[in-house]
Amino acid sequence: MTSSVVSAAWLNEHLHDSQVAIVDCRFSLMQPELGQQQYQASHIPGAYFLDLNQDLSGPVEKHGGRHPLPDGAILAGKLETMGISSNPPAEPTLVVAYDDSRQAFAARLWWLLRHLGHEHVAVLDGGFAAWAAGYAVSTEIHAPKAGKFIPEPHLEQVVDIEQVKERKDLPGVVLVDSREGDRYRGEREPIDPIAGHIPSAVNYPWQGVTNDQGYLLPAAEQRQHWTKLAQAEEILVYCGSGVTACVNLLSLELAGIQTGRLYPGGWSDWCSHLERIKDEG
Repeated sequence: MTSSVVSAAWLNEHLHDSQVAIVDCRFSLMQPELGQQQYQASHIPGAYFLDLNQDLSGPVEKHGGRHPLPDGAILAGKLETMGISSNPPAEPTLVVAYDDSRQAFAARLWWLLRHLGHEHVAVLDGGFAAWAAGYAVSTEIHAPKAGKFIPEPHLEQVVDIEQVKERKDLPGVVLVDSREGDRYRGEREPIDPIAGHIPSAVNYPWQGVTNDQGYLLPAAEQRQHWTKLAQAEEILVYCGSGVTACVNLLSLELAGIQTGRLYPGGWSDWCSHLERIKDEG
């Protein structure tokens, strides 16, 4: 176990700890209702549910991407109803997030909580499948609890499109595209209106930091994965819309690299400006 990852065995031992909160983050980009349906059918006992579109993202606008960051105060209010507390005098709650998509959505909550100043957060290694393979599941929907979550955003962890344009070609700065290789190369684009990638970006697909069963690679392999970027002064990370990029940011954390920053708008935001330029042309 590291500070950012817990095993199913560890979670089972601490399942009834009053200072542990479990959050089910299962979601499907192609079937937005599926995660909620899966949660209602079976989940880890005591888990609450947060939806990528409704809870872990803000309203979609013309620019800003498909999954803008949520309002911190609104998310904090939802976390409080799960009994999650962030600041003294209350003891900080350890939040354990899980999904069934190789951390794609659990890592989004992991990153959001750290962005809001809450360091006590981990993802469940192997996700829901790792739990269900050895431990009981539940259909019980728990009543709201009382917590006290005061967001203290780390604004330096985020960059917008103008900052990406200004910084991506500077010495010591690396721009990382977290999408699959064929989307990066522009050979396939299933979601956004334009295929390709941001100029000068290098490709580190987000699936490369877990194995096929959804378990995160050991820390030594995480370090090896990022060895070419280890000396970078700043790593700007993006994906389609700021979701799976968080898996790479989690991996960078596990590798001991603290220079990662998220471009939440990602390719979907960049695309929206390309569309404007094309329309004006």
